[in-house]
Amino acid sequence: MASLLEQLKRVTVVVADTGDFASIEKFRPQDATTNPSLIAAAAAMPQYQGVVDNALRWAKGESTDKSAAAVCKRAVDRLAVEFGIEILKVVPGRVSTEADARLADDEQGSIAKARDLIAMYEKAGVKRERVLIKLAATWAGIKAAEQLEREGIHCNLTLLFGFHQAVACAEAGVTLISPFVGRILDWYLKSTGRASYPAAEDPGVLSVTTIYNYYKRHGYRTEVMGASFRNSGEIVELAGCDLLTIAPKLLAELEGMQGELARKLDPVKAPALGKDKIHVDRALFDKMHAEDKMASDKLKEGIEGFSKAITDLERALESRLAQL
Repeated sequence: MASLLEQLKRVTVVVADTGDFASIEKFRPQDATTNPSLIAAAAAMPQYQGVVDNALRWAKGESTDKSAAAVCKRAVDRLAVEFGIEILKVVPGRVSTEADARLADDEQGSIAKARDLIAMYEKAGVKRERVLIKLAATWAGIKAAEQLEREGIHCNLTLLFGFHQAVACAEAGVTLISPFVGRILDWYLKSTGRASYPAAEDPGVLSVTTIYNYYKRHGYRTEVMGASFRNSGEIVELAGCDLLTIAPKLLAELEGMQGELARKLDPVKAPALGKDKIHVDRALFDKMHAEDKMASDKLKEGIEGFSKAITDLERALESRLAQL
């Protein structure tokens, strides 16, 4: 019998959630996603020092301000692109590359950053169709993505925790959203004091299921990609989702598991299960966000965490730059 991973690939696009090329090659996913924390972790691996050094040399040549801080700030973007280019040599599909999380509430800054990242990819010979720019699902991030999609720059809206974020993303016509299953679970475990939830009752699983059914009922083209998993049970419960981005540890676990994998999310059955249609404007977005403590807490925490990861990476690059 085929492993659960192989069965999952028949009903869902499996995406590797890592910047480690070796792991990506091992599990043969369709796509791959990265974020500042993953890039920082990969950049610290000895086998990728050449990639890091190439990014630093490029940034030093391109930057008009030759100070270490300015060069390393530029190198962070180039490093994300360098990893993306290498990943695209391994996966047949797309790579998601994150814009600076410190721009999460800056619509125009996010647009400019996305254009810059795409320009670097295209100059390296990578077509924009193979790249998804990751933006935080703040109102500013969603409106930035709406403009970028009009320009043919496809977006992955990340740090998505609330139904209001998902509806606003669909109405903006973004290519893909990444609801964070595990982080939703984390919040509920902490707030309730529970030690665990059965996989079928996992709050993150229920959130993604609700969004998926809503999108399919109302014909939205935006794809749903469950992300940030804490255990394989969450993944099994979301079999059939458009995409699932999975860390190497859980990919290995699924590869080693046998048994029958049942499809849980189905576009044929979804319309009968989806919620009635609503329209989310800025006022309703802000109202729903304020009322959803989990979403507001986790979005804030996520932006702060990714911002810190970028700052830490800049400092690490400064140390490396001094050695070159």
